[in-house]
Amino acid sequence: MPRRPIIIDCDPGVDDAIALMLALRSPELEVQAITTVAGNVPLDLTQRNARQICELLDRRDVPVYAGCPRPLIRSLVTAEAVHGNTGLNGITLPEPALPLQAQHGVSHLIEALQQAPAPITLATLGPLTNIAVALIQCPQIRDSIAEIVTMGGAVTRGNITPVAEFNLYVDPHGARVVFEAGIPITMLSLDVTHQVLTTPERLAQLQALGTPISQVAVDLLTPYGDRDRAQLGLTGAPLHDPCVIAHLLRPDLFTTYDAEVTVETNSPLTLGQTVVNPRPTAALTNPVKVAHRVNADGIYQLLQDRLANTAAIS
Repeated sequence: MPRRPIIIDCDPGVDDAIALMLALRSPELEVQAITTVAGNVPLDLTQRNARQICELLDRRDVPVYAGCPRPLIRSLVTAEAVHGNTGLNGITLPEPALPLQAQHGVSHLIEALQQAPAPITLATLGPLTNIAVALIQCPQIRDSIAEIVTMGGAVTRGNITPVAEFNLYVDPHGARVVFEAGIPITMLSLDVTHQVLTTPERLAQLQALGTPISQVAVDLLTPYGDRDRAQLGLTGAPLHDPCVIAHLLRPDLFTTYDAEVTVETNSPLTLGQTVVNPRPTAALTNPVKVAHRVNADGIYQLLQDRLANTAAIS
């Protein structure tokens, strides 16, 4: 079977790191590049963390590019309280020997999409700044994007404000550019990712794999859920970003519906909110596929299968 070409845009971040592990251990995916953006932690850390994960997975063939260091308009908001000061709370990895590419991440996105022989899927795990700037600079690239599968948004409640999810709150203006670009989008919101919890039982199953990579995943995920358990009464950490990669590998694990999605950019009270209308008054020309149910056990089984696999992938 031909491998699916993807570019991962991310802000590692604990759950981004788990998503990268899943993607880089999946032979169905041709990860052509990783572009990083400021979000969970500043850009100098997100690019470093991405290179560290590539080296951990022995995927030095995947180039890493640093993109935008701040949102389009607002000042940067970060999440060290969740991910630790380095972004990878719970582990210490060696300084990466894998070089950071000299080209800016946005320039690479434009170039890669312009030169692609077939449309490329964008897997977005952080604020959408890089994608927005690429679309502003070169609107024609939208024809070379097969789809965007994004972790972001909230239908019922947010995680940084009562109504806004972190990624879209960090750069709501960038998110609005992307959602209004006429590109097929699948949105995996908090309503889905909060169904995918790393419970003690699931964490024990990952640890039982006994591989170096699975142990790193356990070390990352063990402290990661403390805040959500305390504030939201959850039984474990929501596995947000890996849901994007899981959707690329096993879309059958998710149930979606078509909706009109608007990102709020004007109101200070609801900034970054995704207003989801499943019953628009007019026919949708570019509906967003909004996931609302997920087979969480299937997600964790997929993660276990891939982290147990030690065969080289390139």
